[in-house]
Amino acid sequence: MIKAIMHGCNGKMGQTIAGLVAEDAEIELVAGVDAYDEGKNSFPVFTNIEECDVPADVVIDFSAAPAVDGLLAYCVGRQIPCVLCTTGLSEEQLKKVEEASEKVAILKSANMSLGINMLMKLLKEAASILVPAGFDVEIVEKHHKLKVDAPSGTALALGDSIREALDGEYEYVYDRSNRRQKRPQAEIGFSAVRGGTIVGDHDVIFAGADEVITFSHSSYSKAVFGKGAVQAAKFLKGKPAGMYQMSDVIG
Repeated sequence: MIKAIMHGCNGKMGQTIAGLVAEDAEIELVAGVDAYDEGKNSFPVFTNIEECDVPADVVIDFSAAPAVDGLLAYCVGRQIPCVLCTTGLSEEQLKKVEEASEKVAILKSANMSLGINMLMKLLKEAASILVPAGFDVEIVEKHHKLKVDAPSGTALALGDSIREALDGEYEYVYDRSNRRQKRPQAEIGFSAVRGGTIVGDHDVIFAGADEVITFSHSSYSKAVFGKGAVQAAKFLKGKPAGMYQMSDVIG
């Protein structure tokens, strides 16, 4: 039985994962961490991860960016692998993630769904064919009104997949309101929509002369992310130090 700590256990994703794990015979949550212990969990909850003294094989993280620094220090100090799903990390934090991965196994993904990770592979091929032919690339993402970071981590990951296929030469553009010029070729534009209870929609648009190709992915439930995180936790147990991705989990 794999023993996991849920970091951010009282959030929507934390509770979704708790429900999934409760029905999984291969993994169990032995502790949780959240700023507020609401007394609704069957496992002990700590308000600070440093206070957690429960032995575990892996940490699953769906928290907030300010909590990630303490999480990384804890995982390195205790030598516990981490499935890191929190988005909106600063450049400094991303550097700390890389440094931590040299000492402990970390699986970082902006989106844990199988569909999104397959889409990333497809976009690399599409970009390598369409962009040299003159197609422009735009990414539109839609999420619920409570999401605090924009663009979404998933949208940026989709952009990264495209830029990787283009040897990193394309610039990300998040706002065109202050410029008056035609669209340069070497950029990827991002648009963020926030409203209602949208779980997560992403459209990647390749716009060419007289034709448009759009890759779309829609999530109708947070369970798709939770299932991926649970599978990642199972995969990460016992892995040596290093940076892992969902592509390693799905093969």
